[in-house]
Amino acid sequence: MTSLYRKLSKSVRRFLRNEEAAIIAETVIVLPLLLWAYIGLFVYWDCFRSLNTVQKATYTVSDMLSRDLSQTGITSAYITGLQSVVEYLIDHDQNSTMRVSSIYWNAVNTRYEIHWSRTTSAASMPALTTTTLQNFTAQIPTMSPGDTAVIVEVRVPYVPAFNVGMTNQTFSEFIVTRPRFQMCIIMDGILCPP
Repeated sequence: MTSLYRKLSKSVRRFLRNEEAAIIAETVIVLPLLLWAYIGLFVYWDCFRSLNTVQKATYTVSDMLSRDLSQTGITSAYITGLQSVVEYLIDHDQNSTMRVSSIYWNAVNTRYEIHWSRTTSAASMPALTTTTLQNFTAQIPTMSPGDTAVIVEVRVPYVPAFNVGMTNQTFSEFIVTRPRFQMCIIMDGILCPP
């Protein structure tokens, strides 16, 4: 019985000390995890980069509008051109949409009101009205009576390159900027509010 026990324990110890093919076994176990982690980091980093790019492009367009020096104002074609600028800056071929609205504080009605609003896609992002603008009052800074501001909203769909648990999403930016050199931005002949 002791000799059988010795032979068995000797065989078990030899088996436990044997390191042949350990690298192959470890590779089979660890490589899929490493690949999944690498692809996951790539997707999450790309998502963060895309979100950051959309935000910077929206701020750029908002700043361009706030610096408008033309006395005749801008047109709907100008807004369409700004949409092209956004798509160029984000290097994106998908259907991004943009809405630009000029607002002012009406002290008599004690609310924000629309001066004008234009959109690049009326179906997915309709132009704002004074009624629909009230849904965004928490995102608009406090304004003095007669002050105007320009709201630039951009929505860009994002589809991850690989399925690592992240779903398709839409990046949305909402930027409020005061005109820098004029009281308001004139659009298609619509003069400044009283």
